[in-house]
Amino acid sequence: MMRIIQSLLFFLTGISAVAQQDPLYSQYINNPMVLNPAYTGLNDNFNASVTYRNQWAGFDGHPKTFNFNSHVSLIDNKVGVGLLFINDQIGSTINTEMQAAFSYKLALDEKKTFSFGMQTGFINFRNNYNNLNLDDKTDEAFIQGENITKPNLGVGVILKSDRFMLGASIPRLLSTSISVSNGTNAQDFQLYNRHLYLFGSYVYFLNENIRFKPAILLRAVKGSPLSVDFNFNVNFNEKYTAGAFIRNFNAYGVQVQTKLGDKLKLGSTFELPIGNSVTSGDKFRDKFFTTELFLGITLPTFDFHDRSISTF
Repeated sequence: MMRIIQSLLFFLTGISAVAQQDPLYSQYINNPMVLNPAYTGLNDNFNASVTYRNQWAGFDGHPKTFNFNSHVSLIDNKVGVGLLFINDQIGSTINTEMQAAFSYKLALDEKKTFSFGMQTGFINFRNNYNNLNLDDKTDEAFIQGENITKPNLGVGVILKSDRFMLGASIPRLLSTSISVSNGTNAQDFQLYNRHLYLFGSYVYFLNENIRFKPAILLRAVKGSPLSVDFNFNVNFNEKYTAGAFIRNFNAYGVQVQTKLGDKLKLGSTFELPIGNSVTSGDKFRDKFFTTELFLGITLPTFDFHDRSISTF
């Protein structure tokens, strides 16, 4: 068991000290703005949501992500503006970012809209080595923590209709490197590599009350294999949604969502690794369960806002 825990901690500290990865989300289909700034104001309403993800909850130092975002459609639904706040903690590393998002929407015809989006802001990378249980607390490489703030720029495009949505984005366009000293020498490390996201979803109207919405998400980053999410959701009476997803064929999950009244949405996800993709024994595998909670509101606030029920 100690070998498993040591391997996990090595993995966690390794990706945070060498090349930080973007936070994972299971409920991106509820609010694509967490991955693509072109979704800002795209549903022609005011929107706000919070997401909390608790990953691998059975281990100390496991990843925890908090996301708040809000966006609104303005100027006769031609532009969108929004804000995005993320706090992502993994081991001794805490990354905090604040972004302002903008989009311009072009109506191609009565049913199709093309949106181009940008986001800009900053990301603060912090590493507090005091939280680590070190054998040698006098090691000069771990005496001083890291606190680095870097600017960010992100871009994205989306093509949307009432039946489908296709998107591509790089939400953090600027790769970041830092110089780390081990007491005598300094070495450059890649702190962050840009991620490319490709997203697609389609809605099948099975009858008046049931809709089937499959989706796929591709995530590519230098130095890591291509990540693929398959997501399948069924909506009942435009109020209840249930679904399942699989990520890279080594993790799976189930998710549910319900509307609370006409404006609020509440969603929850539970996921586990498959077989021995993480560990070799089921009693250890159970410690890697992940939960994610989502609460959002969609509200028409201006005369030109869309008061019909949107599929995206």
